Amino acid sequence: MQPQFTTGQIRPIDCVKEGFRLIKQDYWLLFAITIIGAFIAGFSLYVLAGPMVCGMMLAYFRVFDGGRADFDDLWKGFDYFGKSIPVVIAVVLPIVIYIVAAFITLYLPIVLMAVSGGKISPDEILPAFFIGIIVDVVIALIMVTIHSFLIFAFPLVADRGLSGWEAMKLSARATLKNMAGVAGLIAVNIALSIAGYLAFCVGVYLVIPILMATNLAAYRQVFPRSAPALS
Repeated sequence: MQPQFTTGQIRPIDCVKEGFRLIKQDYWLLFAITIIGAFIAGFSLYVLAGPMVCGMMLAYFRVFDGGRADFDDLWKGFDYFGKSIPVVIAVVLPIVIYIVAAFITLYLPIVLMAVSGGKISPDEILPAFFIGIIVDVVIALIMVTIHSFLIFAFPLVADRGLSGWEAMKLSARATLKNMAGVAGLIAVNIALSIAGYLAFCVGVYLVIPILMATNLAAYRQVFPRSAPALS
């Protein structure tokens, strides 16, 4: 049994407004839950990323459904540890590939030039450097595309209890049917992130709960809580 999804319902600016409206009363507690969850995920080398992300979303969904944020929801994410593993791999693997590609194509030539004591001329390095930039841009676009198709995967695991594989397939289908809305949502997320960086870089942390709420507001537009199930 899989949840039915709607099409043409994502309105990115409305998602920002609705998400912030829903979380503003519990903003600081959700901020703490999100930052601590992200820290634990990173400190564990993303082994615990699945339960941490699911736990964060449980806290946000509690607020979305009219309740108050509860820090204990973060630990309830461990109930979804197994189900979230495929989604974590699908999200983290492209990031690892991008980092490795960036090191090999951009930074390694510079390192080689430095350790060679100037034996490698800039004329030899520059072509490789520009090729590296092109390769990195292509990989970055592929990574963004993959992450776009998985934008609803974690919420489907936490909110509907789907397995990671089922959640990824359904997320990809829903994204394809809502491509314009998802693209607009990503553009809004990037704009909010840039605005956070411009606020002395500290603002980027403060905007994280708004980004989370915005994406979950979009999720609820695509997967309404009252939507019937499909076999």
